[in-house]
Amino acid sequence: MIELKPPYLLFLGDVADMVTAKTACGLRDWAGDKVAGQWRTSPQTIDLGLPDMDAESAAAAGVRSVIVGAAPFGGRLPPHWAAALAEAARAGIDVVSGLHSKLAGRPELVAAAEEGGARLVDVRVPPPGLPVGTGQKRSGKRLLTVGADCALGKKYTALALTREMQRRGMAATFRATGQTGIMIAGGGVPLDAVVADFLAGAIEALTPAAAPDHWDVIEGQGSLFHPSYAGVTLGLIHGAQPDAIVWCHSLTRTELDDMPGFAMPTYAEGFARTVEAARLTNPAARIAGISVNTAHLDEGEARKVLAALEAEHGVPAMDAMRFGVERVVDAL
Repeated sequence: MIELKPPYLLFLGDVADMVTAKTACGLRDWAGDKVAGQWRTSPQTIDLGLPDMDAESAAAAGVRSVIVGAAPFGGRLPPHWAAALAEAARAGIDVVSGLHSKLAGRPELVAAAEEGGARLVDVRVPPPGLPVGTGQKRSGKRLLTVGADCALGKKYTALALTREMQRRGMAATFRATGQTGIMIAGGGVPLDAVVADFLAGAIEALTPAAAPDHWDVIEGQGSLFHPSYAGVTLGLIHGAQPDAIVWCHSLTRTELDDMPGFAMPTYAEGFARTVEAARLTNPAARIAGISVNTAHLDEGEARKVLAALEAEHGVPAMDAMRFGVERVVDAL
């Protein structure tokens, strides 16, 4: 578990695209009541529609945490962001990051935090003592979101499903496996920071035996088709032992994110490879739904696309944020 002090200021630096700013977008959309504004350091920085602040105005407004809201490729903190974050720490504002490069490893940030009495909070630190996976069947039910690529809706889909299940009175818990999900949920395991031998065991520990009617809704990571991150995804699938798998896809991408020359898989390829991997630890694993983002389509076209996907693949298709997830929950 982690304890972050609201209200938050989302640091965007000079990021110019929504994919890189996925942490800030996730906090805006799922913890918006705790978010006071955005901090942009360049005219080219994307605008999330939040009040603009810097360290000085944030301190005056009572902001208690600046959260690095961007996830650059490789999870490294760009050196030129450190000076701005140090301003916040000197002003007594906690600095929070989910990147691989640690705030505590930057001497200038450590000095600024000591001067201002602020905390440096590194979220991407796995808990100690994680076990090796056993593959043993656990009681309770588990749903895992997986995807054709990175950053195409696995977290949003899992959160939307959890919210709808809880609304119906079902026993359901969102299980975070990435830095943004952990910040939203207040706990979880940053799976891509776990030593490879313990990936499956970490997810087994995160989703322990539960009541027969309880659902753990597990946030997916990476993609089996992504050359950089497939290993994380495979360990997650084996540890999750999913009863239900929701496949997340993009309607507009032709190539994998940051991987020129690597084509997006088809739905059929994705289903086959994912189910094959999942049945190592749960022979009953199956695809329970499809999740896509239809924001670029008008409502009529979007509904036609979803209907066509359902007709072709035989499972409910949804845009979790636009039309809801009710039909997938019905199917569960």
